[in-house]
Amino acid sequence: MHPVDATDTRILRALADDPRRTVVALAQELGLSRNTVQARLARLEQHAFLAFDRRINPASLGYPLLAFITVHVQQRKLTGITEEIARIPEVLEGHGLTGTADLLLRVVAVDAEDLFRINGKILACDGVERTDTALAMGELIPFRMDPLLERGPRPPM
Repeated sequence: MHPVDATDTRILRALADDPRRTVVALAQELGLSRNTVQARLARLEQHAFLAFDRRINPASLGYPLLAFITVHVQQRKLTGITEEIARIPEVLEGHGLTGTADLLLRVVAVDAEDLFRINGKILACDGVERTDTALAMGELIPFRMDPLLERGPRPPM
């Protein structure tokens, strides 16, 4: 991964303020050449940007319920379990964990009954021992990058 420098951070902050800004407008605002901004954006697209679909609200697609499911698995079957769970469309994200649970899944559902169905699909995966489900009651701190962008890139260790 290519490290982000101070100029990249300035570009990212400007885009965070207005993602529709053109390369020319960014260049003018930041006092950089259009070619510099364009080249850096191309590199950032490869190394720093997440997929656009992360900005789509699942509620707008009919999935207003958000839950976090921790999954306890037989470790030797983790790869197969992960592949099987990845085929469940309502599972938006999954992370391997340390501690008592093995996986943390971010899941959306239409309602409680739908969540029960999704949880059943997860439990049906060979090697899943049990799950614990927590409903998200509200987003108190939305996903954000601005505080890190404000701080600037950390020097390599």
